[in-house]
Amino acid sequence: MAANNHTKYDEDFKKSLVSLYQNGKTQAQLCKEYGVSQSALGKWVKQYSTVEMDDGNVLTAKQVKELQKRNAQLEEENLILKKANCHIHATLKQRLDAVHKLRFQHDIRTLCRVLNVNRSTYYKHFRKEPAPRVSENQRIKSMILHIYADYDKRLGAYKVQYILKRDYGITISVGRVYRLMRSMELPQMSTVKPKPACRRTDNGECANHLHQQFSQDAPNLVWVSDITYLKAGGKWYYLCVVIDLFSRKVISWHLSGKADVSLVMTTFQKAYKGRNTPNGLMFHSDRGTQYTAFSFRQLLDSLNVVQSFSKKGYPFDNAVCECFFKYLKREETNRRTYHTFHELHLSVFEYIEGFYNSRRPHGSLGYLTPNEMESAYWGQA
Repeated sequence: MAANNHTKYDEDFKKSLVSLYQNGKTQAQLCKEYGVSQSALGKWVKQYSTVEMDDGNVLTAKQVKELQKRNAQLEEENLILKKANCHIHATLKQRLDAVHKLRFQHDIRTLCRVLNVNRSTYYKHFRKEPAPRVSENQRIKSMILHIYADYDKRLGAYKVQYILKRDYGITISVGRVYRLMRSMELPQMSTVKPKPACRRTDNGECANHLHQQFSQDAPNLVWVSDITYLKAGGKWYYLCVVIDLFSRKVISWHLSGKADVSLVMTTFQKAYKGRNTPNGLMFHSDRGTQYTAFSFRQLLDSLNVVQSFSKKGYPFDNAVCECFFKYLKREETNRRTYHTFHELHLSVFEYIEGFYNSRRPHGSLGYLTPNEMESAYWGQA
């Protein structure tokens, strides 16, 4: 999606895009997914590009992409063997049945190659035409699987139904989508992860000016913020985000090894600079010590930003941030194990910049994405 004239990119954003390029994504894909120009991305690649392996060897982005492609191929082959519940030395009938069972989840050529079945033999064995309703369900299942994979297994029946109608022109009930997804036995997401204790204290007057008015008429009127905990390599890291209530867009985020006032100030300053120093802004958060700290409150006062706080021990006053962290963990971080800070940082970058802001439909926005919501606004302004 094309970027608007109000977008500025910080160093973390540029370096993260270059890392994705080095990990095998094409410049065309990155430009489309993150809304940057080809010339800007090319400049960033020249500026930041280095690919050094753990053993000290240096590989080109093309070599990295080939390795990743081969790794993905091996993972699919292992998954096929696991789901087929048979091996290459099973009887031909067993292998044919396994190919037929998985034909809408994997390419027929791949299935036949992995299970050592001749394709012509498979087609002759199952040449009977299915009933019209069965054929239609099979066609829809194929589309559901494509959507499911394209959105990295993050969408449920309601959002899949919406995308089927939007992208494929298929109108069916949510119940039918749910039944088809259930019949496909799609892998479930892991959503369990420990939460460390969080201590909150007050520092000065903490008034609530927002009063749960989460729907705003324009960008840069109200920003909300919060901090959550993510683990990598046996160590806790802290993610601070700033969200614009108008579009639900994460306009700034920062990961740090310390949950201190510096984390909050850095995240806010990135948002403030990236949104062209807006006037008449309200900033809402909980009463964490990072937000009530004198240095941060002094910063907001110097910029004429009205500071608002949730009621003590009442997370519903900051529900938008709470929901975002729920989606982030359920759809991304709880599904993965991170060995390094860099792995965690790149995963959060891909989720926020490559999925949440640009591709995830939001029910509260009429199933627009945050970027689409803002583009529509700026296009009319």
